[in-house]
This record gives sequence, C-alpha cells and structure tokens, in this order.
Amino acid sequence: MLGFRYTPAIALGKLLRIGLKLRGGGSALPGFVTELFAPTLLSQVLEQLPRGVILVTGTNGKTTTTKILVELLSAHGLTVISNPTGSNFSRGIMSALLGSVDLRGRLSADIAVLEIDEAHAVSFVRAVQPRVSLLLNVMRDQMDRYGEMDRTTQMLHSVAVATRDVLVLNVADPRLGSAGFLRDVTARVSGFGISDRLRHLYAIDDELTSDVDETLPEAVASPATMLEEVGTTSVVSFGGRTHEFQLSLDGFYNQVNGVAAVAACRAILGASFDPKRGLAALPTIVPAFGRGEIFDVDGQEVQLVLVKNPGGFRAVMASFEHSNVRTMIALNDLDADGRDVSWIWDVDFSALHDGVDVVTGTRAHDLWLRLNYDDVACEVVEPNPARAIRGFLTRNPGEPKRIYCTYTAMLALRRTLRLEALGEVA
Repeated sequence: MLGFRYTPAIALGKLLRIGLKLRGGGSALPGFVTELFAPTLLSQVLEQLPRGVILVTGTNGKTTTTKILVELLSAHGLTVISNPTGSNFSRGIMSALLGSVDLRGRLSADIAVLEIDEAHAVSFVRAVQPRVSLLLNVMRDQMDRYGEMDRTTQMLHSVAVATRDVLVLNVADPRLGSAGFLRDVTARVSGFGISDRLRHLYAIDDELTSDVDETLPEAVASPATMLEEVGTTSVVSFGGRTHEFQLSLDGFYNQVNGVAAVAACRAILGASFDPKRGLAALPTIVPAFGRGEIFDVDGQEVQLVLVKNPGGFRAVMASFEHSNVRTMIALNDLDADGRDVSWIWDVDFSALHDGVDVVTGTRAHDLWLRLNYDDVACEVVEPNPARAIRGFLTRNPGEPKRIYCTYTAMLALRRTLRLEALGEVA
C-alpha cells in the first residue's frame, strides 16, 4: 500500500483527467503531470496486481489486440485495467490508471493488459517486469524515429529478455521467429501463427527482401495457436483441436489479432482457459479507437481506418471490398505519424481502381502524385482536413464511405465525425 504520500500527485492527475473529459477528449497530460511529481508511482501501482502486468507490443495491431485480450480475460471473470485509447507511452498508461486508483494509490484489479510503444517498452520493462509479453510483428514504421526493422527487433528483444513467465510471439514473422531473437530469453516461449495457405492474405515487409533468417527454432517451430481458416466463421487450432469462431471486426488482419489475443489468454490463464467462454466473447467486440470504427452521419455509414505503414496499408487494401464505397485518404507527416512518408510508394493502390474522392492532409499532394502512378483517379485534393471531410460527406449522400488515415489525421477526423454523428455506431 502506498499510503498518502502520493495523494497530491494522484489528486491533481484525477482533476486534470476529469476536466479534459468534460471538454470532450482524453489526453496523456494527466499522466505526464502525475509522473512529474511522482516518477515512481506507475511501477508501484502496478506491483499491487495479483496477476501482474501483460505487455502487448509490435508494429501493427497493438490497440485492437489489447482490446480483444481484455475482453477475453474479462469473460473469464477477471477485473482488467488497460489503456484502451492507444496512448502507449508511460504517461498515457498513467492517465488510464488514474481512473482506477484511489487517492492512496490502491488499485482494485486483478491484472493489467497494457499496449506499449516499441521504443518506449525498452525503458518501461526496466521499471516494470511483465509477467507475459505478446509480440505481434516487426514492420517498417516511422523510420525517422525507429530506423530500420533490425533496430525495432532489438527493442522487442529487450522486452523478451525482461519477460518473467511466458513470451508469446508471432512465428509467422521471420524476425521474431528466428533463433537469434530468443538468445538470453528465460521465459517459456509460446507462439501464434497462420497456416501456409493463408500467407498470401498477410503480406509483410520481408517479402521485399531476401536477407532474413527463416529458420524457426525448435521451441516455437509448431506454434501453439494457429489461424487455420478465415471467413464469416473462422477456425483456430490449439491443444490438438480446432475451434470455430466469429469476429465482428472487419479485415483479415484482425483475425490474426484475434488469434494472437487467444494465444496470450491461454498463456495467462493456463489450465483455467475455457475455449467456449473465450471464443464466445469475440463476436461482441467493437472496433478499437479509430481502428475500423463506423459512424452514422445523416444515414450514411462512414468507416474510419487507421493506416500508418506499408505493411499495414497493404493488409487493409487486401481485406476490404472497394467497389460501391466512396473513398477518402488522409496523409499527415506530423511527429506522431512519422515525418518520412516515402513508404506510400510501397503500397499498391491499384485496388482503388474506381477512384478516390478526396485526398487530404499535410502531404495530400504527395499522395495525389502516388495515386496517379497507379492510374487511380482522384477528384479532389484538399489539404485542409476539416474542409475535405465536409465536402466528402456532402457529395454522393447516402452512399457508404471509408476514410483511410494516418494517426494524427485519424484523431482530427474522428472528432469531426463524432460531432457530425452526435454519437457512434459499431
């Protein structure tokens, strides 16, 4: 128990959190201020959890996989705390925890499932040892910040070495599944993956290179949890049996996120994992913050899809039907997006053969040029997102619409859509 020594810092953080919510938005500011006055509070709060801390990290899919894993554990009767909006630095995690701790720093929960940024995870695990870590993938992302994929792999290796009990990793990813990655890892290793016949649905950056060690170590050569089939009803295998499941989230890539969450849930619960109870929770899960959310604006369906790197965008393009859907793309190059947007040249946009209605964002003209190289017509180039989305919503009324957007563009467009819709639908 922390006592009252942190009460002023917690109280200030809670007041900031309430004030920001009343203004209609969340922020990592309460966590930042709380950490400023109590830098060790986060680790001491998390140490109270009887079932420890579970980390979810990797390039793509962190927010959605974290949300699914929280639902799976909750379905098994656990009280779970998390950082559901995808604010994945320690200040964002602290902001989320401020809603659960009392003024003495006491936390009423069984377990924490935390999404964490790959680079920030390196310092986080020095202060908080995860009981289980779930490593999703390594892809090119924000190269001005992360550098090449080998550097991201090294970051995730630090998480793997710090993990106490079980390391769950994606053996379909040639970097995470390599023998070299597991050096110095003391935790038990488990895995998730996809069957060979589904590989064409899940393109990764390594298809563009040939310098990757694809030899899997014996410890994970036969992944414990495998996606076998995808469709309206999908199939996952584990424990020598196959199980059908349904997931309400659009996109084939979300089926992989679901299987990753199942693998992590099995590692956390062990023999207490109930396949029937866990898989029954999947159809009720709604999209995470800005990741496939659907808004109803004056009777027209508008879907918001986050895209932030070539691997993720290629997976999205392969997952959706593009006919009879009006399309907008928003490309920003702010700090949170990554300043280098040259990755758009590694995305095949030819699936948008019916054309794009609007491109917007700070790099709208770069995107327009890229689309032209794939012979994709674009009707409007409007760098201002507010004007762009107003025009997008008023043209072709009543038709379904989809917006692909980078992170900061997603935040701005989501606020606008919430105001336009006066409520969300999933």
